Amino acid sequence: MRKIRNLTGPGVTDDFGIGGTDLGVMATAPDGRLVAVFGDTFERAGVGGRGWRSPVVLFGDPNTVRTGIVWTGSTGRGRYAEQALPYRHNSILSGRRVGTVIPTDVITIGGTMYLHVMVCAGIGRVHWTEIHRSTDNGESWTRTGASWPGDHHGGLFQMLTWELGDDGYVYCFSTGFQRDKGLVLQRVPAERITEPGAWQGWGFRRGAWAWGNPPTVALTGAYGELCLRRIEDRWLLCLFDAGNYRIDVLSLAHPTSNLYEVPRTTVLRGTAWPEENHASGHVAQLYGGYIVPGSTLDELHLVISQWNTGRNWPYRAMQFAGALPHGPR
Repeated sequence: MRKIRNLTGPGVTDDFGIGGTDLGVMATAPDGRLVAVFGDTFERAGVGGRGWRSPVVLFGDPNTVRTGIVWTGSTGRGRYAEQALPYRHNSILSGRRVGTVIPTDVITIGGTMYLHVMVCAGIGRVHWTEIHRSTDNGESWTRTGASWPGDHHGGLFQMLTWELGDDGYVYCFSTGFQRDKGLVLQRVPAERITEPGAWQGWGFRRGAWAWGNPPTVALTGAYGELCLRRIEDRWLLCLFDAGNYRIDVLSLAHPTSNLYEVPRTTVLRGTAWPEENHASGHVAQLYGGYIVPGSTLDELHLVISQWNTGRNWPYRAMQFAGALPHGPR
């Protein structure tokens, strides 16, 4: 993959009060705009200082994807991208001290958008997860009441990704926020996405895989951010393989495909800072990996995050693009 452009940072998102931010998971709003949800955001180019908010929403022009997404607006009054959810960092919520709220994925179902977030004590420490709803194309968000404890399914239902199938189910892969766990699969009828009791696990019991069982780890490893999207006739699962320090894309016929046997492509590789080469897909301290709406198998666009934890900059989101190998379909 090759780098298309920086999506955030100085000279790009100054008008929105965004100097440093990460993540940037995307969906298409009912009105056709791109909706990108970012994580911990600050006014300066780095982590810390004034203007700490998370999550933050930017709106993009879908016609600019091929050459580099152009942002057209944000949540909040005026151009300044305000925090999309009403809480204060390092405050007490439901009896727990909450450091930040981090988005994991966003989905559009009919005229409604749903945002899943992790309510965290800090990085990797999840109190609970919950779903928020928007009925105005991502401009504002309200709690749905759907929530799960941080230790749900053994801590494997923290960082998730979801996608709607033709059969009316939303399919969801999830893992922990510690980047040391594998993946589990669940599904839920689209109209019941905010009902925790309606979620079904994909699990192995009595010699066979079936829905309705407690979810069994479908892929072992050490994973971070995930993104499941239907592209043409495939389900693409992009994931940050923290254990191997790279971004991989799995090409599935269906979410229940055997993840050990499906085509798997490494699209970006982690590297040390002196060896960085974005033109050849070598990125230092990379993570994320969110598929951009409008992607094809021949031109897959991803949002990749990067944080130099030693110098505290770069801390940004970037757009990369490239073709997936034409393997079996």
